[in-house]
Amino acid sequence: MPAKTSPRQTVKKVLPLILATAIFMQMLDSTILNTSLPSIARDLQESPLNMQNTIISYVLTLAVFMPASGFLADRFGTRKVFIAALVLFSIGSLFCAVSQNLTQLVISRVIQGVGGSLMTPVGKLALIKTFDRNELLKAMNFAIIPALIGPVLGPLVGGYIVDYLSWHWIFLINIPIGIVGIILGAKYMPNYNSKDTDFDVKGFLIFAAASLLLSISLELFGGIQNITPVLLVFILGFLFLYYYYRHAKKRGNPIFPLSLFQVRTFRVGIVGNLATRLGISSVPLLLPLMIQIAYHQSAVTSGWIVAPMALTAMFGKSSVIRILNTYGYKRTLMLNTLIIGILICCLAIPDIHTSLFWFIPIIAVLGFFNSIQFTSMNTISIADLRNFQTSSGNSLLSVNQQLAIGFGIAFGLIVLKLYESSPDLIKYETHNAFRYTFLTVGTLTILSSLVFRRLHVSDGRNMKSEE
Repeated sequence: MPAKTSPRQTVKKVLPLILATAIFMQMLDSTILNTSLPSIARDLQESPLNMQNTIISYVLTLAVFMPASGFLADRFGTRKVFIAALVLFSIGSLFCAVSQNLTQLVISRVIQGVGGSLMTPVGKLALIKTFDRNELLKAMNFAIIPALIGPVLGPLVGGYIVDYLSWHWIFLINIPIGIVGIILGAKYMPNYNSKDTDFDVKGFLIFAAASLLLSISLELFGGIQNITPVLLVFILGFLFLYYYYRHAKKRGNPIFPLSLFQVRTFRVGIVGNLATRLGISSVPLLLPLMIQIAYHQSAVTSGWIVAPMALTAMFGKSSVIRILNTYGYKRTLMLNTLIIGILICCLAIPDIHTSLFWFIPIIAVLGFFNSIQFTSMNTISIADLRNFQTSSGNSLLSVNQQLAIGFGIAFGLIVLKLYESSPDLIKYETHNAFRYTFLTVGTLTILSSLVFRRLHVSDGRNMKSEE
């Protein structure tokens, strides 16, 4: 007779799937609206320019509430908070689908954002607490794939839904996925909590203000002519971060203890995420823009050109454990970041007369190495955290990733606008502005590989797992 599977083994099999479901919902919802806003604007009788509020409200809500995810999980338990987050996200999705005007839609997106800000960090926290360090890489590797394919599939799926169904289905598809997540969460999600919980209200408000200001500035960078007020908001966000630093030095139990940054692997992971995503996060935005603006192709065509990135990310998932076990984190991250930077630079090679098919192999290979990059950065960041640090460290990592994606998108748009405003340099060809932008962000990605020199060759050995 086959041996019975223990409840803990069952949880370990199902938990990565639960987290993957949450990540997929959040990442898809962050990008699926991009190709659908004109259709929603027509239906709600609004200007398409005003529809950006539906995206901004969601992003800002994530920035404000993510810092509290670790405390809430410790206080009320990972299972309760995770299920509550899924319920909120699903209810918000339903409200979005039945919204009759822009105000209702924005309020519904805020409800979605509250759920989204909790479900991914809390799901990841449960994963970290359930798996031993040598098992965590494999579990995280499975769960992280939706973070790669969501931003790629979002615009494509959104385009097809609008063309063949209606924009309401963009939100309604979340509900069955959310119900499945709730059922699986209620049955298999462990309910970790901590009796020693002391919520740093002042620290939360300071850090939330910093995240909010930085997110607002990043959202505005791409679409405003006068950059001065945006820079002021951006600088004010960093001043609030410094204010939080001063607060955390004095308080006994801050929401994000400064001792986290004494853990070298965590420190390198945080900085590495910020630095490398300047290039990586801008590609899924810049390439479709170039195909539509410079090559005059449809949104669906641009979506299909980028789609291979999602497919090859799956192949990267199957290889990353073997690569990390063989070469270690330091060598893998340094070389992998270098390769990603070179591939981004390669997007600048084709001229306006080159076939679009030239981009497909570059994008396909880029998806493979992106998969390795995200899995490696996420796991090395938590490799050496103590048990009492996992809640706050995981929350801070989630906030950092959210801001890093925003930094990457904003940076790509700023560089593109700078080149577009130099007609002599680009020879009055918009396509050349995109080419120079890819060269710039690609070069910076190559330079960001130096961040991982701070790792030791032995770092991450406690994460070594069986293939």
